[in-house]
Amino acid sequence: MRGTRRGVGLCFWLAIWGAGGLASPPALAQGLVPEAAAEAASGGTMAEGVQAGFADWVQGFVPRARAAGISDATLAQALRGLRYNADVIDKDRNQSEFVRPIWEYLDRAVSDTRIGNGQDALRLHGRLLDRIEARYGVEREVVVAVWGLESSYGQNRGDIPVIEALATLAYDGRRGPFFEAQLIDALRIVQSGDVGAGDVRLGAFRGSWAGAMGHTQFIPSSYQAFAVDFDGDGRRDIWSDDPADALASTAAYLARSGWQTGRPWGVEVALPAGFDYGLTGERPVAEWQALGVRTAQGQALPDHGVGSILLPAGARGAAFLIFGNFRAIERYNAADAYVIAIGHLADRLRGGGPIRAAWPREDRVLSFAERQEMQERLGRAGYDTGGVDGKIGPKTVAAVRAFQRSVGMVADGYPSLELLGRLR
Repeated sequence: MRGTRRGVGLCFWLAIWGAGGLASPPALAQGLVPEAAAEAASGGTMAEGVQAGFADWVQGFVPRARAAGISDATLAQALRGLRYNADVIDKDRNQSEFVRPIWEYLDRAVSDTRIGNGQDALRLHGRLLDRIEARYGVEREVVVAVWGLESSYGQNRGDIPVIEALATLAYDGRRGPFFEAQLIDALRIVQSGDVGAGDVRLGAFRGSWAGAMGHTQFIPSSYQAFAVDFDGDGRRDIWSDDPADALASTAAYLARSGWQTGRPWGVEVALPAGFDYGLTGERPVAEWQALGVRTAQGQALPDHGVGSILLPAGARGAAFLIFGNFRAIERYNAADAYVIAIGHLADRLRGGGPIRAAWPREDRVLSFAERQEMQERLGRAGYDTGGVDGKIGPKTVAAVRAFQRSVGMVADGYPSLELLGRLR
């Protein structure tokens, strides 16, 4: 998950501290040193209100961090020179408006280049991946697929200081409590020594605009919960050029999320003519078989237990029968397109073929504003979407399906531009 406007510099008095530290060092109690306070008052190149507000927020944050167990030494080290990063907010604001059709997403996520580089990574790190797979039971292709999608096999790990990004997002307030909790966890990482001591190592504590870190882009809370010291050097180092800890941590994450060894995330399927799209919920494979569902090659379905049908582009796109491992990947990132990309890239890395069904490439997906309009119009027509938030959840899908039936459309629950046209 990933220039910078000049902002507030934060620095704390250190000279007065004794070897054992003080409970409430005067500089920490007051917040900014005089030079930084003067910079906040001057305005610089940032709007004066934002600049001063960020400085005030940091001063208020310090006691909360202390109460969460963050030491004064860690705060002094990690908050020195902290800046408000306006570009981080721009990226956060634009996420809900950013819409890419799943076929375009998969074209990039599972490109020939990414497949080739992934096969190279499998060969280069074969022995390491053998050991990771033996310990955690997560197939190497899946681990490498996450690595490839998150950072292009370590080439794009993010270059924004993690503390800066998270402090900016916490101050901004749209999801303030979430990002402040992530900031506390990031400070715990600094305090633990996992990123090393001193300014040089702290300078390597970088990631995406949202604070995701390392080869496989853990957010700080996920790092605290799942990261492992696989190479035995005493640190859970997901940032270094050596990917051992990062790849093992990803396998540990998936294993603890319910990954089942030897089972697929899903399989592409062909649905029978006249398929009832209201029957996509979970049921045993034998029932899907009896309903006429087959693999995309027209063969009998593999029996991997209970599965459900996923139609990421509606009736005119590919269909997948998804199993429990889909949910394990979903714990990493809840977007269906992301989970399909990880699963499909892993399949390609082990020699599988491309998705067979065609996508409706002539269509475009609805923008965020159009999804809101669709929900509003459905509500006015008597179909309950659960609110107008631009998110396509189960209630919106059910409302779309009911409206489609009422006007003679294929009732697949897919929010298409044609559907919005009918509502208008």
